[in-house]
Amino acid sequence: MKTLKDVKVGNTVRVVKLHGEGAVRRRIMDMGITKGVEVFVRKEAPLGDPIEVMVRGYELSLRKAEAEMIEVE
Repeated sequence: MKTLKDVKVGNTVRVVKLHGEGAVRRRIMDMGITKGVEVFVRKEAPLGDPIEVMVRGYELSLRKAEAEMIEVE
């Protein structure tokens, strides 16, 4: 299983499944990250957390813990 946390900067992936429960999962979905959407990894902070991604035409920052809940291909 590959997660968004494992994707290198400059790569585009497609979301396969969202893990997690309750409010955290709802927050991720509210940000526009749903099954089938393409996500481009733009930047990574110097210490690795957070990462900046492009999703549905806008920039979004995610913590590594959140990115780990997003399964990609």
